[in-house]
Amino acid sequence: MKKISLLFSFMFLLALSHEVQAQNYSKAIGLRFGYPFSIDYKFFTGGPKAIELYAGTRYDGFTVGGMFEIHKPFTDVDGLMWYYGAGALVSFYSYYEGDNETSFGINGVIGLDYTFPDAPFNLSLDFMPAFMFGGYYDGYESWGGLSARYVLN
Repeated sequence: MKKISLLFSFMFLLALSHEVQAQNYSKAIGLRFGYPFSIDYKFFTGGPKAIELYAGTRYDGFTVGGMFEIHKPFTDVDGLMWYYGAGALVSFYSYYEGDNETSFGINGVIGLDYTFPDAPFNLSLDFMPAFMFGGYYDGYESWGGLSARYVLN
């Protein structure tokens, strides 16, 4: 039994060390094209875990959000990772009649992340389903985006 526990512990540590080495940048900043069109900043907190923050325009207003993400490498392509995560956002709207509204939301994310091996650039393509609470955009929404970032390592 001790040998099996030792073997599983060794395999777990080996897999964990592989994921830590698979990440090839620590922080990047750029633009997110999609909803919201925004400034985007992503940084890794250790191993495959990252925080992505964004702020920009969405419909007739402004949105600020953040997500916690887990990145997993594709073994066949250097620099390519897939990721998933969850986060929260706040949207502020202003309408023609002068009414201002605020919506809060929780969202998920799944996407692909590619860092060019010989250049300090990163691209991400993602899909974000969200549940919004309050305001005009109350309920389920989903959107996608393409982020182009400069790697700050």
